[in-house]
Amino acid sequence: MRTRLPRAEATYEKNLMQAPQLFRDRPRPIQIIFGGVVPFVFGAILGVVLGISAGAYWGLTAIAAVGGFLAGFEHQDGWGGADRGLVGGGLFGAGILIAHAIAGTHAKVSLGSFPPLLIVIDAFFGIFLGAAGGRLARALRERAAVAARVDAVED
Repeated sequence: MRTRLPRAEATYEKNLMQAPQLFRDRPRPIQIIFGGVVPFVFGAILGVVLGISAGAYWGLTAIAAVGGFLAGFEHQDGWGGADRGLVGGGLFGAGILIAHAIAGTHAKVSLGSFPPLLIVIDAFFGIFLGAAGGRLARALRERAAVAARVDAVED
């Protein structure tokens, strides 16, 4: 049996566990910014860093991966997260290549023999990261719904 929290603590716990607003419920301009502009601009930053430092490039890439995973939390399930990961990952990869080409520096990390393939690879990883975030968010929401039903029955 669950222990009862005083009302103030229960309200704090509820607010702490509040799910993010779903991406589809956000205004269209915000969707464009978060779903397109942010991944592209962050990719462009990495495109510049690509010619400066391999370590910084990989560190920022790890941050981008975390961002892709967390972006999945704004979707109802893994499928929505996968869709967003596809678009965000593709734009992220395109941003890297375009900014690197504009910067004109020598890449400190190998882009392979066919650099445009980076867009496909980033989109592929974006699909899985976004899907994993979306799936975990769905599981957490379902768990919270079950807990709420149990609390309602106990009352």
